[in-house]
Amino acid sequence: MKKVIMPIAAVLIIIQFFRPQKNISAQVQANAIERHYTVPQHVSTLLKTACYDCHSNNTSYPWYNNMQPIAWWLSSHVNEGKEELNFDEFNLYTVEKKKKKLHEIAKTVKEGEMPLSSYTLVHTNAKLSKPQQDEISEWASSLEKEIR
Repeated sequence: MKKVIMPIAAVLIIIQFFRPQKNISAQVQANAIERHYTVPQHVSTLLKTACYDCHSNNTSYPWYNNMQPIAWWLSSHVNEGKEELNFDEFNLYTVEKKKKKLHEIAKTVKEGEMPLSSYTLVHTNAKLSKPQQDEISEWASSLEKEIR
């Protein structure tokens, strides 16, 4: 049994020294959606609470992000989320991509697909009520029609 546990423990200790880069930005980005489009304050608050950890350049990390391999998994998840949609880089998108992303926001939030249940399991404040889902969805649909 020692021959199995000791190598596993050694690997778990060693990997603690290899940390992914954190996704932290202290300021509103130049291409952030709110710098170029109207985002009502209440919608902005909802987006920051339910979406921005994975879909912006600023993640609020939980305490367990200090443990490997969890930090690698979270980093991968955040990077995937930012590749799919990044509110801090929104104005870099083409008009067509902006419209597509806004349509996807409206649809996935209204259908309860976002935020992910694996995220809201730990971040209970990110759970969106039906009225909150509707508010985000209506805002995204309205902005999609507005963009030319």
